[in-house]
Amino acid sequence: MMSVAYDFAHSPATEFMARPQHLLIDGRRVPASSGRTFKSLNPATGQIIATVAEGGEADVEHAVAAARRAFEGPWRTIRASERGQILLRWADLLKRNAEEIIELESIDAGKPISATMRQDFPAAVDTLIYYAGWADKISGDVVPVRDDALTYTMREPVGVVAAIVPWNFPLMIGMWKLAPALACGCTIVMKPAELTSLSALRIAELALEAGLPAGVFNVVTGPGRIVGDALVNHPDVDKVTFTGSPGVGRGIMKGAAGNFKRVSLELGGKSANVIFDDADLEAASKAAASGIFFNAGQVCSAGSRVLVQEKAYDEVVERLAARAKSLRIGDPLDRKTALGPVISEKQMKSILDYVDIGRKEGASLVTGGTRVGERGYFISPAVFAGVAHEMRISQEEIFGPVVSVIKFKDEADALRIANGTAYSLAAGVWSRDIGKLQRFAKRARAGTVWMNTYGYTDVRLPWGGERDSGLGREHGTAALDNFTEPKAVWMNLAV
Repeated sequence: MMSVAYDFAHSPATEFMARPQHLLIDGRRVPASSGRTFKSLNPATGQIIATVAEGGEADVEHAVAAARRAFEGPWRTIRASERGQILLRWADLLKRNAEEIIELESIDAGKPISATMRQDFPAAVDTLIYYAGWADKISGDVVPVRDDALTYTMREPVGVVAAIVPWNFPLMIGMWKLAPALACGCTIVMKPAELTSLSALRIAELALEAGLPAGVFNVVTGPGRIVGDALVNHPDVDKVTFTGSPGVGRGIMKGAAGNFKRVSLELGGKSANVIFDDADLEAASKAAASGIFFNAGQVCSAGSRVLVQEKAYDEVVERLAARAKSLRIGDPLDRKTALGPVISEKQMKSILDYVDIGRKEGASLVTGGTRVGERGYFISPAVFAGVAHEMRISQEEIFGPVVSVIKFKDEADALRIANGTAYSLAAGVWSRDIGKLQRFAKRARAGTVWMNTYGYTDVRLPWGGERDSGLGREHGTAALDNFTEPKAVWMNLAV
């Protein structure tokens, strides 16, 4: 294991973590009604880094009531342009506190700090600025129905939103939900993942400092089975936006039926990254390695199935294995670290169990797939060759640094395998033949298809999938539809 490269003993993030991490409800940091707390652990060491309030049903009740008051009061009546200005001031405060937030996210989630600096934090700020610009541009249409009437549409905020955020990208995905909802005029109760609650609490404090009225953005930390369920079942919550597992997503849809809440879900993935034998194999292998090993494979759109045409198969396996062996595993706060820990001991055991399953199924473990060190939750990146499409490691989401390399014959075979799972979030395809690329993109069951690249996202483009990958889209103008309701207005002119 690498030694810590930087001294953060007296950093703002460390000072923040030393504070009792209370809930944030109606503009104030308050302990849980029950007085209960839980410990937040550093995945790189297994050590306690913070004590966090364990919210319950009573806290959800208070937070939803605060959000409803804010929605019916100051947030709904404020001018749209002022909403945008508040969001821009918030973005400026995030940038001014960048070092603290990046460090906090790295320690809490075990994310390599270099990747958090390069991707997570800039993406969160970009999302906030993008939707701040939309705040006063969400408009309806005049629809010429008949001469004796003025008929037009309006888009109104959906109301109180429950935002349930995962642990793999707490800051970035949290902002994917916060920014468009607030720009549209909604109010929010956020439940961050129990394993990664700290960045949500810190950015919520900065939102208040930026001028966000009390009650507009509330944070209730605690277990999903209590806080999440209470939000989903609450009769005064109008909308649930969730990122997580398909199993939890199904439960949310059932709970939301109580008052017909609107629901958007971004769920799992088992994405295929398809490499034809006429592709640039060096570029494709490099991107394929990044596509599965980035964030220790804890990415919904991770290219966990690399499909390679027969002639190129052995070379790609060799290149992937070489890249896996070269990745620097170590302390997330060391800027040279490429692969940090997985999020928890439970997740580490689950991933290692899948490595055993792959072996028992007859796949060949070329490299990796073992625990690294005795402290923290580090796993060496694993490459499986000789994987059959029907194997569990090819069909089930592992959510770790494990790649299954699958051989295919031709276009039809590649498409059959790529579409042959319950997921449809993303896919990649590599070839020098533009026709082949276009045919694959058209027929692939995926919300995003990358051609001769892999893994890029941008808030200006829709993001999401179907089937076990979810329901609805985030990002771009699609996200505005998630948080607004259209209203038709008919004015009689024949009076």
